[in-house]
Amino acid sequence: MTDLACAIDLLEDRASLYRLLASLYYQPLSEEQIDALAASDLAGLAGDSESPFAPAYRDLHGALRLRHTGTKEELAADFTGAFYGIRTSEGRTAQPFESLFRTQGPGQLMGEARSEVYRELRAHQLRVPEGVDLPEDHLSFIFAYLGRLCDDAAAALRAGNEGQAAELLERQRSFFRAHVASWVRDFLAQARLMVETRFYRGVLALTEAFVAEEERSFEEAASAAA
Repeated sequence: MTDLACAIDLLEDRASLYRLLASLYYQPLSEEQIDALAASDLAGLAGDSESPFAPAYRDLHGALRLRHTGTKEELAADFTGAFYGIRTSEGRTAQPFESLFRTQGPGQLMGEARSEVYRELRAHQLRVPEGVDLPEDHLSFIFAYLGRLCDDAAAALRAGNEGQAAELLERQRSFFRAHVASWVRDFLAQARLMVETRFYRGVLALTEAFVAEEERSFEEAASAAA
């Protein structure tokens, strides 16, 4: 496989994982989503002892391996309790909004972070889906946007436009550092106090592993370009 093909495959893999995480934080999972996850190769991914993602996939696989008629309701209750702000710890919630975590002290919804993400999405001709009452700095929309940038960069490489791909990747790196690395670890620490199921512990672990890998890849790219 050529270096170009490897780069395209890597971008497509990253886009897929961004989209998966976006869907996991967006709303409680449907029965169809649970069945699709259970049918995926979580066991194989969990068995790769060298992968930093393996512990997360073990949790996801273990949680879904013995799913039953009440699994959907159990996961929905955990999702709403943790991510809709029903559960609290010392007065804080784990709602996945950048505005709540990027400020010093108790955060506020609809803060400057929301405005920044809104402007970025608008510049890329994207918007929150019609009828969805969530601000733009929700982690689901942030991950979906980063996945879109990966898709666009892969498409640019296929078209032979390496300059455009480089611009998209730089845009992605800048957005990731401003709107993921700046707050997501605080969010994950808070969310661990809230989630009660093995499945959502796995979701948090998967998020942490992926964010760490993205940060390393951006650092390696910067070092290579220096």
